[in-house]
Amino acid sequence: MQTHLITGAGSGIGAVVARRLLDRGDQVVAVARDVGRAREIVAELPGASTLVADLANPGRISWALSKQHLPERIDSLLHVAGVVDLGTVADLPPALWEQQLAVNLVAPAELTRLLLPVLRVTRGQVVFVNSGAGLHAHAGWAAYAASKHGLKALADALRAEEAEHGVRVTSIFPGRTATPMQERVHQQEGSEYVPERFISADAVATTVLTALDLPRDAQITDLTVRPGV
Repeated sequence: MQTHLITGAGSGIGAVVARRLLDRGDQVVAVARDVGRAREIVAELPGASTLVADLANPGRISWALSKQHLPERIDSLLHVAGVVDLGTVADLPPALWEQQLAVNLVAPAELTRLLLPVLRVTRGQVVFVNSGAGLHAHAGWAAYAASKHGLKALADALRAEEAEHGVRVTSIFPGRTATPMQERVHQQEGSEYVPERFISADAVATTVLTALDLPRDAQITDLTVRPGV
């Protein structure tokens, strides 16, 4: 039985990953933004435990975790949480840049920094669920893509730095996936949302578990997932 700490477990890809880990007998610790959300996650994911830390405020994560009991063992840290607000460079205000950079990039960096000592002991794994936007930027996606390009750079640097400690680092780049976030994107785009046109959250969750379960003599460094034909 392994212990996995996961962000974004309350919906979408993160919820599916958490449920599948619990179903196979692993322990799941979900990061929730506040106490109310923590209660909701525990109700939705029986058997999971929670830590409260607001990813929108990375500078307070260390303080928040210092007030709670952390797992003695962590085998994987799964960064799945993310936010997106579309807008052109000409129109997007600083607050929306700052929010996306905070949640999508700075918070994962800080949470990883704080948990690396435990991950080194277990020779664990860090998985970043990135995005196709982390490889290619399109009009209207500047802030989100910048945060995700930064997340790729974070993962690449972390992989090189932690190789000597046996910590594996994986980036997964899904295309458009049928999640509540995708529905919100379509609302911002003013287009009809048809979930069947996109990758299922379950398919992306399978790639995460594949990376986790790979034998120790190998690691998946970067994995791109696109809709099937």
